[in-house]
Amino acid sequence: MLQAKPYLQRAKFLNDSDIDFDEYPYNIEAVRQLEQLDFHPDVTFLVGENGAGKSTVLEAIALALGFNAEGGTKHARHVTVDATATLYQNLNLVKSYKTPREGFSLRAESFYNLATYLDEIGASYEYYGGSLHGQSHGESFMALFEHKFHGKGLYLLDEPEAALSPNRLFTMLRHIHALVQDDSQFIIATHSPILLAYPNAKIYLFDSSGITETRYEETEHFGLTKDFLNYYPERVRRLLAD
Repeated sequence: MLQAKPYLQRAKFLNDSDIDFDEYPYNIEAVRQLEQLDFHPDVTFLVGENGAGKSTVLEAIALALGFNAEGGTKHARHVTVDATATLYQNLNLVKSYKTPREGFSLRAESFYNLATYLDEIGASYEYYGGSLHGQSHGESFMALFEHKFHGKGLYLLDEPEAALSPNRLFTMLRHIHALVQDDSQFIIATHSPILLAYPNAKIYLFDSSGITETRYEETEHFGLTKDFLNYYPERVRRLLAD
């Protein structure tokens, strides 16, 4: 029997001779060295320091798939600031034979703009259980998972932990697992060691040496968090010392 997933199998960078590698985003080392990313059928994580390029690459994938730069479904067409990078024009996406039933791109930094758009067109009340601006930031994030993500979908999430408490992150992890079991695929850029703990996920590290696949226990997110929690009095004392 043919495997329905991954809906998105890989992203290949087309090295156009006209690309100026001194210009953004090609001057980011991970982007400069991008050749191909193979995605896990269930969950793929993109991790790295701020500015390492993970969100830039995720945005390019979303745009190449036809999503709005500020997030939403492929039907969302709101534009607040036109600041998209051209990387998506140089990506070749390899997909499976089967099309996902639904898709969604969530970007933490532009979620306010998306929520405003959804409220204005009335979609918040029809699909999300009420005005997204009438809820807290975290509640509106969770409303997406509870009311909009129905399974058999392809979901791109950029730093979804931004609005969520640790307890809510545990809830999100359960939602992700339920959707994966219902034939869904996730590609997530994150800093959260809680989300990164999802079993058997593929993790790509973006740093100054490029993009490499790594294990959860080898990520800085895991190591620093574990060290801090185990020795927090001493770590805080050193951090705050003159």
